[in-house]
Amino acid sequence: MTDRRKWAVLATCFLAYTFDAIELVALTVALPTIRTDLHLSTVQGGWLATMTLLGIGVSSLSSGWFADNYGRKKALLISLIVFGVFTASLALVSSFWLFLLLRFLAGFGLGGVWSAVSTLVVEAWPQEQRARAVAFVIAAFPIGGVLASLIGSLLLPNWRLLFLVLGLAVVIPVVVVARTVGESASWLEQRKTEAKANRTERVSVREIFSPGLARLTMIGTLVVALCQVGFWGVNTWLPTFLTSRGLDIKTVALLVALNNAAMFVGYNVFGYVADKIGRKPTIMLTLVASAVILPVYVLTRSHSVLVWTGPLFAFLASFGALFGAYLGELFPTRVRASGAGFCFNVGRGVSAFAPLALGGIATGWGLPSGLVICGGFFVLSALTMIPLPRLGQAATAGPPVTATSGTVAG
Repeated sequence: MTDRRKWAVLATCFLAYTFDAIELVALTVALPTIRTDLHLSTVQGGWLATMTLLGIGVSSLSSGWFADNYGRKKALLISLIVFGVFTASLALVSSFWLFLLLRFLAGFGLGGVWSAVSTLVVEAWPQEQRARAVAFVIAAFPIGGVLASLIGSLLLPNWRLLFLVLGLAVVIPVVVVARTVGESASWLEQRKTEAKANRTERVSVREIFSPGLARLTMIGTLVVALCQVGFWGVNTWLPTFLTSRGLDIKTVALLVALNNAAMFVGYNVFGYVADKIGRKPTIMLTLVASAVILPVYVLTRSHSVLVWTGPLFAFLASFGALFGAYLGELFPTRVRASGAGFCFNVGRGVSAFAPLALGGIATGWGLPSGLVICGGFFVLSALTMIPLPRLGQAATAGPPVTATSGTVAG
């Protein structure tokens, strides 16, 4: 692939994932107003966020399958359209149950975007630059979070208008993707090879559970699930925790913004590191480092320590941006989107219950204790990753890993 094409893929996928992040964060921003207007309890409000993540989890069975059978570009376009339509539809909602259904359906598109953009970038960029490229695209998430907050500040308390505008605005990445991104050359070559061999059967999700891949799929899913439980547990309750430490709401908002900025920097720094020393050791490093700094963050009584450890934690918690490259390399081209999408989106689906569980722990043991427990999930995730292969730049000294073993050399 030419330099021009790989950069076009990078920029377009960054734009698409930014909109994906805006849609996810917008609900959090608008939730207080939605609860008031629809007379929702705290539990019902929590279920709106949970149902979105559950939709993302279920999408792992459809989005990756579609991308492997019909192309990465088509999968990305349809995913964008799906969450755009169902987000805009929220403007007409008048009941909790309909809102719940629409958020679940929007989750199918939101999960599909991650599968498509991560696969497109993995297949567009050379191995020695792949981790930093995928990390840059996933770094659109904190940018999307900031934009969602800014747009919310302009349109709220009219949350119906907020969702209508955000849903309709998805036409922007749809047009850009349609006009600037070609289909993955790796996917086209794979289809051509299969056609010459008269192997025309469609890709099945069952293939990622076949001998040679099943072990990778199960362990990869568990690794992501454990770290996502910790991540969403911390980030959902972080504003509440900071408020409990005596910080006013404006200071909390500033600290959350600083954390997002630090997260953006961390994603790109550790993406570069992963290209130098390998994906697996870098992911494990960020997981363990996050677990070490988290107790300092939540147990300190010093406001000054609280202020600087928050951005440090956000900087270190960069593992989410590294899974795109690692999981994409874990599976052969034929089932790459299915395998990587299943591992990551099922993991996110499991994490849907983390905020609810942490709320229960906080009730009995206190919020700081619950947040420290989240650090334990980071450690478990790192330990669970030990049996997985080491991929990336640091792994290229040995012979290439073949697709028959479930991995690719790059």
